[in-house]
Amino acid sequence: MELATALKDYVGRETPLYHAQNLTNHYKNINGEGPEIYLKREDLNHGGSYKMNNVIAQAILAKLMGRKSVITATSAGHHGVATAAVCAKLSLECTIFVGTRDMQRKPSNLQLMKLLGAKVKLVDGNFQAAASESIRAWLENLETDYYLAGTAVGPHPIPTMVREFNSVIGKETRKQAMEKWGGKPDVLVACVGSGCNALGEIGVYHGAMCYLLQDEDGQIIRTQSVASGVDCYTVTDQEAVDAYKRLGRLEGIIPALETSHALAYLEKLCPTLPRGAKVVVNCSGSRYNDAPVVLNKS
Repeated sequence: MELATALKDYVGRETPLYHAQNLTNHYKNINGEGPEIYLKREDLNHGGSYKMNNVIAQAILAKLMGRKSVITATSAGHHGVATAAVCAKLSLECTIFVGTRDMQRKPSNLQLMKLLGAKVKLVDGNFQAAASESIRAWLENLETDYYLAGTAVGPHPIPTMVREFNSVIGKETRKQAMEKWGGKPDVLVACVGSGCNALGEIGVYHGAMCYLLQDEDGQIIRTQSVASGVDCYTVTDQEAVDAYKRLGRLEGIIPALETSHALAYLEKLCPTLPRGAKVVVNCSGSRYNDAPVVLNKS
């Protein structure tokens, strides 16, 4: 009951399933053939992303366990900002580990975390380095600290909790689709990276079996993307930037660069779909401070 109330009154659920009519028209061919595109508006959550779904649930759990302090790591900063906000709400101490490479691209998120009262510790490198340091810090204080995971990577039950607490998105989408057109979506599209999702082959990370990008020796492969929260991708930086601008100009919605990777895939997907097919894109975040990166890439 406490979680349901928090999701409704603090996070702002449920989020709309928005029919992107102009984006739909953009992808229709000369004969008017093409899919109908909908956006699951997770960017409208408090904090500007889907991250609050999982964070508020785990923070309530930490409180119930009697913990006074929370430790976490973040990449793009969506998770860090959400954690800092929720810890302020629940009067929990908050320490957030951040990779220097990520924060060079999102310095405003660093400022937001500090304004919300979190202690921010910079780690040389990217999210993987920050996550490693955060877990080491947690292992030194297991009896007093709660590790608030924002990614489906690590020992059980971390991946299960992250999955279950974010399943509210899919449950709402199914319900809203039934209300809008009386059926389920034909295609679901979302970005996948180093944040709440994992992509790759089965490997070992901090002693836990996970899905990772790795080489033949089981070593984690380093990647690079214009979006600090996406380290595994199938579209180029330029395609993501183009999709970012396209949604803004067609729908008046500014997506996060992470979301823009999913939106960019519509260029390849839509020509393969029949008229009337229902496509739902998880608009996972809104990040107006990505604008300088986009302008530099233009």
